[in-house]
Amino acid sequence: MKLERGLIQVYTGNGKGKTTASLGLALRAVGRELKVCMIQFMKGGGPYGEQMAAEKLAPFLTIIQTGRPGWVNKDNPHQTDKDLAAEALALASEKVCGGEYDLVILDEINGSVSMGLVPVERVLELLASKPPQVELVLTGRNAHEKVIEAADLVTEMCEIKHYYKAGVNARVGIEK
Repeated sequence: MKLERGLIQVYTGNGKGKTTASLGLALRAVGRELKVCMIQFMKGGGPYGEQMAAEKLAPFLTIIQTGRPGWVNKDNPHQTDKDLAAEALALASEKVCGGEYDLVILDEINGSVSMGLVPVERVLELLASKPPQVELVLTGRNAHEKVIEAADLVTEMCEIKHYYKAGVNARVGIEK
């Protein structure tokens, strides 16, 4: 099965659930035997639960981590982080335009743009080169205004209350 028409979706905002929403979409697509690739920008380390699930759902779901373990310094990103993000963007272009995948998710690419790891112009070029039958999802905080303008759907996750503020750390199977 192939999509008749692929659109561009953006999940952004300060609330929890952007990656989770994209994984829900991936699960729905896999259920219809569509091929899905998620490229995770700035997410080295793990393994995360979604990576373990992807192994079980192969060959329909592929998740590729890029980045180093730990957090990127948003005020002064290391050159290594910039280099890894550039490699991830080149890989994203290959996966979006290569004809193998129906749905491509660029997890945390919005944050990569806002931190200066990836130029927004390169992201816009990727959006413009997307084949008509490929669905493309971009997640992460601080989606650039031009990316929002280019998208067909934009959802903003708004934090109202979060248990992290009460001292609850990331939990295996829920956040990682």
